[in-house]
Amino acid sequence: MSSPCHTSAVLLVFMALAVAGAEHLEERSCDVIGDESSESQMERALLKKLEPLSHMRFNVTVEKGKTENYIYQFRVCREVNSTSHDFGGLVQTDRQNGKTTVIGRINETQVFNGSDWIMLIYKGGDSYGSHCSGEKRRAVIMISCKRGVTASSFSIISEEREKEQECFYLFEMDSSVACPAENSHLSVGSILLITFVSLIAVYIIGGFLYQRLVVGAKGMEQIPHFAFWQDLGNLVADGCDFVCRSKPRNAPAAYRGVGDDQLGEESEERDDHLLPM
Repeated sequence: MSSPCHTSAVLLVFMALAVAGAEHLEERSCDVIGDESSESQMERALLKKLEPLSHMRFNVTVEKGKTENYIYQFRVCREVNSTSHDFGGLVQTDRQNGKTTVIGRINETQVFNGSDWIMLIYKGGDSYGSHCSGEKRRAVIMISCKRGVTASSFSIISEEREKEQECFYLFEMDSSVACPAENSHLSVGSILLITFVSLIAVYIIGGFLYQRLVVGAKGMEQIPHFAFWQDLGNLVADGCDFVCRSKPRNAPAAYRGVGDDQLGEESEERDDHLLPM
């Protein structure tokens, strides 16, 4: 009886380890500040738009003299170090002493956008020491549109820490995810015109083949509905004649011409004197 119990215990241990491993593999993602019910559709859409960048890591080294030598590590909506479970989305590491400081955490995220940029803000970082009244750090990442590039040019712009409040680290990067959707170059009028021309072409070609191959027409009779178009041309001409005339059709002329009835008959002897005697 002891052997089956021992086997069951081992299986339970393996199952527990598997569940723990699965939980470890599932990385945490951005959590917008506030209740989940208060997240707007725009914020959810922007976070989904940033998903292609979540599997990438970005680093930048900053060296200022001999006193400041840092490495900044950044991930989009993921923890830089998932084993530490500190929600750190942007982390600063001092290269001189190895000290790590969390600049911003993904569980306190804000996100909004403009026409060709997305701004990602991580709040809730480690507290300042003597700067900014000891408030918590925050990272502002400006993601600008650059088509054809998944992500590039991650860099730090500045650190605003001389104020009493609202201090921040400002970073920037380029990515195609911030670009707006490309609109079609064809206007509605162009689409309608192309559709109309296509229908006319189908009508002429299809009608021509039908008249020639099925009906057996020759010459001008191969034009589809030739009699209709011929009559239509006459009707159009009559309509133009009727509309464009400035006077009634039966109005008398403004001048009187010389008619044959006014000329009378010529005398046969009028030129007799010109004949030779």
